Amino acid sequence: MNHTVHTFFTPANTHHPPNYEILKEEHEVAALGVPHNPAPPTSTVIHIRSEASVPDHVVWSLFNTIFMNSCCLGFIAYAYSVKSRDRKMVGDLTGAQAYASTAKCLNIWALILGIIMIILMIIIPILILQAYR
Repeated sequence: MNHTVHTFFTPANTHHPPNYEILKEEHEVAALGVPHNPAPPTSTVIHIRSEASVPDHVVWSLFNTIFMNSCCLGFIAYAYSVKSRDRKMVGDLTGAQAYASTAKCLNIWALILGIIMIILMIIIPILILQAYR
């Protein structure tokens, strides 16, 4: 803050408009007074606990449910994924991790069985066609 006194309406300064920021600061000092404690302002630091990211595998489970639902493993994985997401929203990270692990295992098996079924659906008709030629 600038505490110098300026005279704005002397004949030498009549062609310049007054500096309103300086006037405002002077008014605040006059109205509030000089602070008695010149200590620097203190700040408060709040530490927010970062939650560990628990993947719930909902998208993967939904993909396996729609496209490769062999033995209904994709649907069961989707159910466990939703349970994992629910546990994560409640704050039970241990339960969420357990359900997510089961969903991941079921998704892996659904993917493997789905790929094997697709390969067999391509290879078996080709072998049958070649046998009848």
